[in-house]
Amino acid sequence: MTDTASLDQASQPLQLRNFFLARQPLLDRNGALFGYELLFRNTSANEADIDSDLSASAGVLAHAAQLGLARAVGDAQAFLNVDTEVLMSDIFAFLPRERTVLELVGTVEASEPVLWRLAELTGHGFRFAAEASRHGSRLGQLLPLIDFVKVDLRAMPAATMLALVPRLRGTGKRLIAEKVESQAEYKTCLDLGFDYFQGFYFARPSVLTGRKLSPSQQALVELMNLVMSDVDNIDIERAIKRDMTLSINLLRIVNTPAAGLRQRIDSLSQALLVLGRRQLQRWLQIMLYAEPGTRGPGHTPLLMLASTRARLMELLAQRLRPGQRQVADIAFTVGITSLMDTLFCVPMADLAEQMGVSDEVADALLRRTGFFGELLRLAESFEQMEEGGDVLPALRELAASGDDLAELEMAAFEWSEQVVRYAL
Repeated sequence: MTDTASLDQASQPLQLRNFFLARQPLLDRNGALFGYELLFRNTSANEADIDSDLSASAGVLAHAAQLGLARAVGDAQAFLNVDTEVLMSDIFAFLPRERTVLELVGTVEASEPVLWRLAELTGHGFRFAAEASRHGSRLGQLLPLIDFVKVDLRAMPAATMLALVPRLRGTGKRLIAEKVESQAEYKTCLDLGFDYFQGFYFARPSVLTGRKLSPSQQALVELMNLVMSDVDNIDIERAIKRDMTLSINLLRIVNTPAAGLRQRIDSLSQALLVLGRRQLQRWLQIMLYAEPGTRGPGHTPLLMLASTRARLMELLAQRLRPGQRQVADIAFTVGITSLMDTLFCVPMADLAEQMGVSDEVADALLRRTGFFGELLRLAESFEQMEEGGDVLPALRELAASGDDLAELEMAAFEWSEQVVRYAL
């Protein structure tokens, strides 16, 4: 397998001891990516080493800002949590104000110094967000100085939300529905008039009986089966050429910078020769998430999540099992496959059976067990914003050092950003 984005060629690595980055997308009303909320989490078992994840993040943010937030968010907006101490600091000089939204945590009081500081930073082009239930009665004092109001679906009774949202809409602030975890919740919030939506509802499987693959998806699946069989390259090339759109899309995506190739691929025969079958299979797997029948802004988040997860698992496998190329290949495949139940709206057990995956891959996808299951569980835990979770146990079981996590995540984010940019 060709190494698609060597860490040696990546930007200067972040030297962030015992931290990883949780990154959760915010989507607009069309399902397109608007921004990411970023939160640095501590992986140390000794919580006494730091005052809190948030206060420790001030120094982390300073390092990240100097190296460029674009590595973590691409062209999207960055939502960064700040407390009063961080708010009063001077780290904002390093942040790109046109791409940064500072989210006030619940401990921020609407005191005169805080309001003065908000007004000062607003004058410099920064924007602010606050969550309604966490600030309660203070929200009214903060409203004139903030641009976004978040509403946590888990922290507010439905009746209260139904009464509050129309009043908030009347203020002209942009509303963000937070912790949206199902399509039903998304539809309700859409009807209420929310502007943006945060949560992993788009990645939740919704099993539809009788759903069939689109013609282009079916062609991709059949082609993947050919690639993994013993047929000659000429037979694979003929199969690709039967679908002109597939041929064009494949050549476009293998020429993305994410492929890490030093030469341009101009023909299908050249692609097969230069890439090899394992590498070709990965690009076909990615293309399933961006196939023409479903292409559009609504599919960008799922493609971004799947490609980031797969690349991160591959990098973790390379770090933990150096020199074992097949292990890294399998880790990528498990990561990219782990969201195909959502993509195809079929149970993962059915997918695993239809694809004829190995027992260790099936164990990872269905039970999160074994080496690849641990990698998948670790990657999934990085995506969540909640405190605690499975990060520490998974890190211990994998014997992975927290020193490398931010570096590997940033490399995965950058790689995925390149993939999505060229795949859609």
